[in-house]
Amino acid sequence: MSAKSYDEYEGLNRLALDRAGQADAFDAIGDRYNDAFPHKEGQVSSGAWLAGALPAGARVLDVGSGTGLPTARQLSAAGHRVVGIDLSPSMVKLARDNAPGAEFHRLDIVDLRGGRLGGPGSFDGVAAYFSLLMLPRAEIPYALGLLHDLLRPGGLMALSMVEADVDDFPIPFLGNTIRVSGYLRDDLRRVVHDAGFDVVEEDAYAYAPASTDVPPEIQLFLHLRRA
Repeated sequence: MSAKSYDEYEGLNRLALDRAGQADAFDAIGDRYNDAFPHKEGQVSSGAWLAGALPAGARVLDVGSGTGLPTARQLSAAGHRVVGIDLSPSMVKLARDNAPGAEFHRLDIVDLRGGRLGGPGSFDGVAAYFSLLMLPRAEIPYALGLLHDLLRPGGLMALSMVEADVDDFPIPFLGNTIRVSGYLRDDLRRVVHDAGFDVVEEDAYAYAPASTDVPPEIQLFLHLRRA
């Protein structure tokens, strides 16, 4: 990422406070998250692709690791060195219990600047399942650029988003309110391409969360390679 991009990203710090509110919502949700999302076929299938496509013992960053299920546990069980980050202290605690073979940190994605967990090229893979959708659209290209730089050349990334033409839109979620952003799939392809990724594979799943007031959604899974 260029110095100019870092400066622009720094200029978006108004959302640090907003994301703290997002973290508060997930602290309140706690382990009810897994109850509401008991079946994650798309995420498990995508995680299997990432686990199998990476070299043995790869170092993988799990962005928005949540409860550690299924991704951190899945990648760790495959022999990879998983580093998870999440803003919610409750989620970090749950992840450490659910995936003891991985390491977890209470960090915002912006905290990864400056080599906090390793400098450019320090990760072989990145998993970002439904984490970047918690950002306003203005921040998503910068977040993707940051993750691009953390990957080694040719490194892999598994990304999922909900297909929706929304930006920082409030929705009810397990008795709390969170704000989400989304793209239509052609727009999402453009955003990841502009951030320096090639799309290797993609898939889509219709998903209806259990016991929530969130309507059915289309989940997009993109398998990416750092160009």
